[in-house]
Amino acid sequence: MEQIEAYISALPSNRKSAFLELMDVIQTNIPQGFELSYTYGMIGFVVPLSLYPNGYHVKKDTPLPFINIANQKNFIALYHMGLYANPLLMDWFVQEYPKHNKRKLDMGKSCIRFKKPEEIPFKLITELVRKMNCKDWISCYESQINP
Repeated sequence: MEQIEAYISALPSNRKSAFLELMDVIQTNIPQGFELSYTYGMIGFVVPLSLYPNGYHVKKDTPLPFINIANQKNFIALYHMGLYANPLLMDWFVQEYPKHNKRKLDMGKSCIRFKKPEEIPFKLITELVRKMNCKDWISCYESQINP
């Protein structure tokens, strides 16, 4: 995809290697069914419309987002929608993080911020990415929009 290539080409040199490693960790470990995409100005992994024709309720005819990675002004961001939607997954991640990184977890609802690219806990991200498949994510997502 041209947009993804352009995004990667524009990465600052001090973050490019870590960003590419993060992208590779996700691509290598994400369960089958998710597709690489360029959405919301970021590189993402989505449930394609062929698997989930309902798409994202916020923007119809758009694949259901799952994980995005972005180069922000002061950090590399990993957006994992499953963390936001699944309290058990969030609890697991928050408890595991200190075992993999001495820095305090810097996180929003679904956004994990890595201010020091060399400190990204790739092993933990590998485990996180493997924890939810397409079917699980769709079910979790639907439970949130149709309680």
